[in-house]
Amino acid sequence: MKNINVGLLGHRFMGKAHSNAYRKMGMFFDPSAKMTMKAICGLEENEVMEAAKKFGWESHESSWQKLVRRKDVDMIDIAAATNLHKDAAIAAAGEGKHIFCEKPLAINLEEAREVLEIVKKCNVKHQIGFNYRFVPAVMLAKKLIEQGKIGKIFHVRASFLQSWLTGPGTPFGWKLDKKSAGSGAIGDLGSHFIDMARFLAGEFDSVMAMSKTFAKWRPVSAAANSPVREVDVDDCAVFAAEFKSGALGVFEATRVAQGHMNDLSMEINGGLGSLKFYFERMNELHYHSAEDEPGSGGFRIIQASEPVHPYMKAWWPAGHIIGYEHTFVHELHEFAEAIANNTPPCPSFEDGVKCAQIVEAVELSCARKSAVKVDEM
Repeated sequence: MKNINVGLLGHRFMGKAHSNAYRKMGMFFDPSAKMTMKAICGLEENEVMEAAKKFGWESHESSWQKLVRRKDVDMIDIAAATNLHKDAAIAAAGEGKHIFCEKPLAINLEEAREVLEIVKKCNVKHQIGFNYRFVPAVMLAKKLIEQGKIGKIFHVRASFLQSWLTGPGTPFGWKLDKKSAGSGAIGDLGSHFIDMARFLAGEFDSVMAMSKTFAKWRPVSAAANSPVREVDVDDCAVFAAEFKSGALGVFEATRVAQGHMNDLSMEINGGLGSLKFYFERMNELHYHSAEDEPGSGGFRIIQASEPVHPYMKAWWPAGHIIGYEHTFVHELHEFAEAIANNTPPCPSFEDGVKCAQIVEAVELSCARKSAVKVDEM
């Protein structure tokens, strides 16, 4: 069995999710490679040292440059702030290391294209972290679409609704700074449904968008009389789209929707049926067939938790559901298999560039107040 020594950049939200995935992969799957948790990296020495002990990493670093140069590391997993993605990925590729990178691939389309060009020249494996693709119900939707169960696709509608920025007193953070995040809700949340729409319905042709920043100044901290900083990214964005197939789409991403925690949903309507997916009920896929008998039609719920469904054979007996953390196990398992078997990873950095292209088309449409062709970006 091939051994892959992993170096992880980032130890907070995504770092914890990825660490959990590496620990579970060998327990539940029969991998072609053993993923050894060699080193974890974070800027704060004490914090990353504690994370290494808690998550099960052999060692730690407080410099990502040292991490990517380590001879005992074969793969770099980038799960840090967006503004570090490009430099870390390019440096890792230059060291001949395979790269897994959380979305978005880079701050903007130009940087994303630069990263893709370099990893291809260096001939290293690369995969981007669109983990929602790896929900069994979403994989089932892909299968049903490919089997022609809903026929020609006419409509795609999706939203990703969160509420954590609703209060104007919510402190400023790196996701509200264009220099560190690249974009607002459209890049942070919208990139997920953009990728899912591409995965299920095909390529985008054009977009027509608008966005809004409702709180343009936010306190630096929660302390009384805190100084404030200007927010230069959107709180929400909405856009209509036309796909190259001729299908139409309607999309909404917001971080100011009261009552919604992590509410990602997508519906696809075709000539022979429809599919609906709600992430907050992630083990279910809603399916309607136009071939149902008159009077007995409508949406039915498929519980995507049987061994016949993607990845479920590795987990629990039929009907025993899985959760958010399992999507990271699935995607990192697939990347390990691609490295071990020398096959193309998917989604790759090319998908990251495609997503960045659509995000920038949306932002340009907001600025111009007119439709933008995606291929012109």
